[in-house]
Amino acid sequence: MAELNERFYDYLIEEDEPRACRAIPDDACTNVPKNFTLNIANGTLTKLAEKIISPNLTLAWIMHFFGASSAMVGALVPIKDAGSLLPQLAVSGKIRSYSIRKNFWVISGLVQAFCWLAAAGHIFFGNQDTVPLIILILLAVFSIASGVASVAYKDVIGKTIPKNTRGQMLSYRSTFGGVLSLIAGVLLVFFIQENADKTIYGYMFLFASILWLIASLLFFNIKEEKGATEGGRNPFQEIKEGVSLIKDEKDFRNFLFTRALLMAVPLLQPFYVLVAKDIDDTTWSLLGYLIIVNGLANVLSSPFWGKIADQSSTRLMRISSFIAIAGGIYALLFYFVSDWNLGFYYFIPVFFINGIAYSGARLSRKTYLVDYAPSENKATYVSVANTFIGLFTLIAAGFGLVAEYFGLPAQILFFMSLLVGAIVLSYRLKKV
Repeated sequence: MAELNERFYDYLIEEDEPRACRAIPDDACTNVPKNFTLNIANGTLTKLAEKIISPNLTLAWIMHFFGASSAMVGALVPIKDAGSLLPQLAVSGKIRSYSIRKNFWVISGLVQAFCWLAAAGHIFFGNQDTVPLIILILLAVFSIASGVASVAYKDVIGKTIPKNTRGQMLSYRSTFGGVLSLIAGVLLVFFIQENADKTIYGYMFLFASILWLIASLLFFNIKEEKGATEGGRNPFQEIKEGVSLIKDEKDFRNFLFTRALLMAVPLLQPFYVLVAKDIDDTTWSLLGYLIIVNGLANVLSSPFWGKIADQSSTRLMRISSFIAIAGGIYALLFYFVSDWNLGFYYFIPVFFINGIAYSGARLSRKTYLVDYAPSENKATYVSVANTFIGLFTLIAAGFGLVAEYFGLPAQILFFMSLLVGAIVLSYRLKKV
């Protein structure tokens, strides 16, 4: 098994020189191939599970099927984002006090598996009228567990994966998971939708639960060396430390604002959907094409982005922003050159372009944060960054007022201006 891990690692990384274990303990160097392989396998399964039960797509279908109101369906994504991001600052100090941090991810993964198992059980055996409410409650618990796992995860890879290969490792997780997610998306839209009943939805939750369980077992087998435990803080001390970091550390503050502006890339997506519906008001079959296009964008771009991220994550931020701006310009053509009478299929490249940009933006900010944060206090940096973005997400919920009062073209231009700001700020970031 060890030899297989070595061959898998060498095949993906293609190192010409003897392995250089930068920014991890020397004792961990011999465990790199095994940890690298387990990390990719873990990520592949979680990406697939997230596609099968996705708050902005499949959960919306299921909630609607069980008679949820529009308000309940609209609460899915805010619950997911707030639950996963806002509590992180409160738990990072506790994680810091443990020398082995992978167990926090493992326990969180088991909680996530239990949430979807409970959802499946309620669909099979519970009161069908209460399914939407139960799903919202379980999603809140699931999201909080996701937030705890996120803090622990970045700390663990900072201790187990060399600095010069982290971007590639993250990209392979995304790529392999994207391939399976692409297949799942096709099945969900073109097969299950036409044969939907409560049994199929129950099995979707059950399958996602099994994936989270296996992913937790894989992560448990990662070989993590003990880390420093000094400076462990209670939640109030951690919040105070987080405020001090933002106030006193200019480089970190610049990263937070740059990352917030990069949120314009995923925030553009739902407005592109509205533009597409203006062009051709088709129903769920339209989403099949969108899932395929987004899946292809992720699969095709992630390996390329991984290598660029390891060379310069700030450069990848700029490249991703420029690509997203190009997608916005293309989308605006459908308003400013309406005489061309372009149909929906001409608009599909917008989703492909934005998918490529989002893949790069997400990978760039993850790689930058892991490389920037000092190993002895990485959990705090991660939790502060995520809490900051969680608060920004609450503010961003009001950005849709631009489209309501000024129209979709103005909304797209607004997000493009944020991306210009991200490009400018990225030049002020400290090189890591």
